[in-house]
This record gives sequence, structure tokens and C-alpha cells, in this order.
Amino acid sequence: MFFGSYEYSIDAKGRLVLPSKMRSEENEKFYMIKGYDGCLSLYTEADFAKYTSRLQTLQFEKEIVRLHQRLLLSTVVEVKLDSHGRIQIPLKTLKDYNIGLKVMIIGVLDHIEIWNLETFNNYKIEHEKDFEKDAEAILKDEI
Repeated sequence: MFFGSYEYSIDAKGRLVLPSKMRSEENEKFYMIKGYDGCLSLYTEADFAKYTSRLQTLQFEKEIVRLHQRLLLSTVVEVKLDSHGRIQIPLKTLKDYNIGLKVMIIGVLDHIEIWNLETFNNYKIEHEKDFEKDAEAILKDEI
């Protein structure tokens, strides 16, 4: 399970050190995909298998399903941790998602998100005011 937030930098070659709390021997390989709201999502091999198995249950005959699967799955990049705990993010991917050298890495339960630092800070400012109201709406039937 992933949680927390970490401010890091990407080097000129597109290498990003993952926080040590997000690394383990069983998490050497990750799958990077287009995330929501402008970020990149990073899944372990096991969690990516769970995610794609959910996609396989959708009816491909429906246009919206085909569209989503095509756009999402065409963005998949397999990345591996090197001996220094870094992943290599293709420069094209960084450009496509407007990810600069300063990033915010956040854990979101079953995946890790990589955000352009400024984009994440703006997102947080914009949405934090609704946090309590949203929590009540989301969790009211769960308690």
C-alpha cells in the first residue's frame, strides 16, 4: 500500500529516484500509465494485473470502453528500478504530461502518482477547500 507525499527532482536523463518507502524487492518492475488530472500513475506488476483484469471485464463493443482502453493502454511504459532506486521515464512521456524537473510523488493506495510540482500544488489549493464536504459525501454510508 502506498501513501505519503515526497518532493523530488528528475535528472536531465529522465531518471527519478523513488522514495525508499515505495521500493521493495518484490516491486522492481512498475507499469507507468496516463493518470487522472494530469499526473502519471505507477503500478506494481501485481496491482497492474488487477487493474487490467478490471478493464478486461468491460464490454469492448461499447465505444466508450474502446476509447478508454485504447487511450489508456497506449500510454503504458514498463519501467524497472535500477541499483540506485531510480526509474527511467522516457523524455517523450515527461514532455507529453508536462512533467518538469521538480515533481511531487504521492502514494494513492494501490499506485503511485508522479505530478509536476506546480501542477500538484495548484490542484491541492483548488480542491482542498472541499475536502471535508467531499469526505462526508463519500464516506457517509460507509460508517
